[in-house]
Amino acid sequence: MAGSREIRTKIKSVQNTRKITKAMEMVAASKMRKAQERMRHARPYGDKIRTIAAHLAYANPEYRHPFLIKREGGKDVGAIVITSDKGLCGGLNTNVLRLTLSKAREWQGEGRGVQFCAIGNKGFGFLQRFGGNIVSHLTAIGDTPHMERLVGPVKVMIDAFAEGRIETLYIVYTRFINTMKQEPVIEQLLPLPADRLREDKAATRKNWDYLYEPDARAVLDQLLTRYVEQIIYQSVAENIASEQSARMVAMKSASDNASSVIDDLTLIYNKTRQAAITKELSEIVSGAAAV
Repeated sequence: MAGSREIRTKIKSVQNTRKITKAMEMVAASKMRKAQERMRHARPYGDKIRTIAAHLAYANPEYRHPFLIKREGGKDVGAIVITSDKGLCGGLNTNVLRLTLSKAREWQGEGRGVQFCAIGNKGFGFLQRFGGNIVSHLTAIGDTPHMERLVGPVKVMIDAFAEGRIETLYIVYTRFINTMKQEPVIEQLLPLPADRLREDKAATRKNWDYLYEPDARAVLDQLLTRYVEQIIYQSVAENIASEQSARMVAMKSASDNASSVIDDLTLIYNKTRQAAITKELSEIVSGAAAV
C-alpha cells in the first residue's frame, strides 16, 4: 500500500485536474449559449432563401440550373468534412470521421474517387493520415464562423461540381439536437435534393411568375450559389454548437470522475493513517508491557 505522502500527492494532483476541467466546463457552457444563439439566428435566413429558390425553380422550368441537374456516369465524389479544431469534446469528431471513413470506402468500392474539403484541424489531420485526396482545407475557424473565410475552400468544391469534375457533393457534420445529444450526419449538397426545395408546401405551386432583372439565369445563378453557401455556414454553426455542448458534457463528466477519485483516495489515505496510528499505539503498549 502506498504511503501517506504519496497518497496526499495523488489527491493534490487530481484536485488540480478537477479545477482545470471545472473551469473548462464553465467556459464551454458560456460559449455553447452563444453558439446556439448564432445557430438559431441563421435559420430564418436559410428558410427564406430556400423558399425563394424553390419558387424560382418552379417558375422557370425552361432553365435548369446545373445545381439542380442530377448527373450519371460514375465520376468522383466530393465531401466537405466539418470537424472541430480542438479536442476534449468526447466522441464528437470520432463519430463524424468514422462516418466519413465508412462512406469513403463505400464510394471507393464502387470504383469512384473521393475529393475532400476539410474544415477543422481534427478532420484535416485525420484525412492526411488516411491518405485522402484533400483539395482544400480551412483550420483555426474559431468560435465564430465567418462566411468570407469559408467561401474560399468551399468554392473549390462548388467549382469542381460546376465543371463536371465531381458527380455529387456531400457535406458531413454534427447536427445539434439538444445539449445532451448531437448526431453525425451526411447530406447531399449538390445537386440540390428535391426535398430541400419542397419543405415549403407553397413552393409546389406551378404558377409562380416573376419579372427578372437582368434575366432569370443570372438571378438563379446568384441565388442558388448563396443558398449553397448558407447551407454550409449553417452546418458549421451547428457543428460549433455541438462541439461546445459535447465539451461541456465531457468536462462535467471528467470533474465528476475526479471527485469520485478524490473520495476514494481520501478513504485510502484515512485507512493508511489509521493503520499507522494503530501500529504506533501497539508498539507503545508493547514497550510499556515489556518494561
